[in-house]
Amino acid sequence: MTEGRGDRFAARPGEVHLPLDPAARGDATVTFIGRIRTPWSEQDCPKNLRQARERGMPPARVELDPAYRAGLEGIEAGAPLVLLYWMAGAPRDLIRQAPKHRDSPAGVFALRSPARPNPVAMAVVRCLSVDPDTGVVMVDAADCWDGTPLIDIKPWLDTVDLPPK
Repeated sequence: MTEGRGDRFAARPGEVHLPLDPAARGDATVTFIGRIRTPWSEQDCPKNLRQARERGMPPARVELDPAYRAGLEGIEAGAPLVLLYWMAGAPRDLIRQAPKHRDSPAGVFALRSPARPNPVAMAVVRCLSVDPDTGVVMVDAADCWDGTPLIDIKPWLDTVDLPPK
């Protein structure tokens, strides 16, 4: 199932593709509420938030579309936030992957890879500033390409989001 997708998505040993492309199903819709602005492109994007923070680049800029700006009420600088975003360039039919950093292949649900049936990414970030009038939220870092579609913003709550020991 990698035909026509170029070397970038060529299967590595141990990888398994789905018999169908989930992008072709059309059984749900997602509304993008804005975009994430970063200095990253496909060629230089960090693999995760830790790498993004280590590079010491400028903060990421979250830009909400006008219709969603009222939803920023109650968000304050310093608050931890969960960003959900759509990794639009990722393949959606790869169900078992062989990442370069692992000794053996693993199922997509055991990995944080953007290649998955629904390429939804999640980042826990720190809000540096928020301007509800312009819909701009500055956050400490992001590990996505410039212009990545934003799906949602949620508050990170230590009373809810920490798993039990």
